[in-house]
Amino acid sequence: MTIALALHGGAGTLRRQDMSAEQEKAYRKGLQQALDAGHAVLLAGGSALDAVCASVCALEDDPLFNAGRGSVYTLDGKQEMEAAVMDGNRQDAGSVTGLAGVQNPVRLARAVMEQSPHVTLGFAAAEDFARRIGAPCRPPEYFHTDKRWQALLLEQERLAAGGSDADIPEDRKHGTVGAVALDTQGWLAAATSTGGRTAKWPGRIGDTPVIGAGTWADGHCAVSGTGHGEYFVRVAAGHEISARIRYLGETLEQACDVVVQRDLPRLGGTGGVAAVDRQGRVALPFNCEGMYRAAIDGQGRRIVAIYREDG
Repeated sequence: MTIALALHGGAGTLRRQDMSAEQEKAYRKGLQQALDAGHAVLLAGGSALDAVCASVCALEDDPLFNAGRGSVYTLDGKQEMEAAVMDGNRQDAGSVTGLAGVQNPVRLARAVMEQSPHVTLGFAAAEDFARRIGAPCRPPEYFHTDKRWQALLLEQERLAAGGSDADIPEDRKHGTVGAVALDTQGWLAAATSTGGRTAKWPGRIGDTPVIGAGTWADGHCAVSGTGHGEYFVRVAAGHEISARIRYLGETLEQACDVVVQRDLPRLGGTGGVAAVDRQGRVALPFNCEGMYRAAIDGQGRRIVAIYREDG
């Protein structure tokens, strides 16, 4: 049976000229490890849901990526993580927002789906749920990285000098990780996790936990987005891609391109998606300088890439 897996580690990458060979090697290694983690699940006959959670957990545990351990800081120097999962077989979903201290937000999102009567829990309620089910938690220092803290200080300085949200540097705009998969049963799933945006307002909720915006899976495709979340919400990006496949008969690539290259830019949004359909076809479009991404499609073709020219 056909299996496929695609993932992203965030759009709006560091420019090639600003990234050292050592940094690039580390990012590619992180993407490869996350790809291998999810693909191993699929090869063993595991579910698409298990596979995407395995890939996203690997990225959450890697401080290079803006999710889990590598999450960015809000304007007041706190961390508010978000995550979501969706099982395309049953169109069941779970998401969390406003988390601090939970090691793997994506696992808590799955627990919301499987162990609660709700789709989304946020802030104190989500953290209380994490404690009640015994979700692994870590102290604040586990989530601290000098890189993210310095990015906050630079952003605070830029904003204090009169800078606007529209002027935010590309590599600080987008930071989300996600994975989509097709398993041997023909089922699809998506998972997404993020620390949000550097210097975001406390309490801001992005597209990641909004089912149909940054995360979507059904019987036709699975989609995980990364970008300026407000715009992904406004175009219902994940659901719109599925709708174009279902109602217009577009291919996965066509539907993704319309949303990423037309609908988002029309409103001013930037970013990209990782998507897979039930035939094992993969799409990884983005409309910015680059997107950390990796995939193994239904034909067994493998890609690990960062820049546009990587393929």
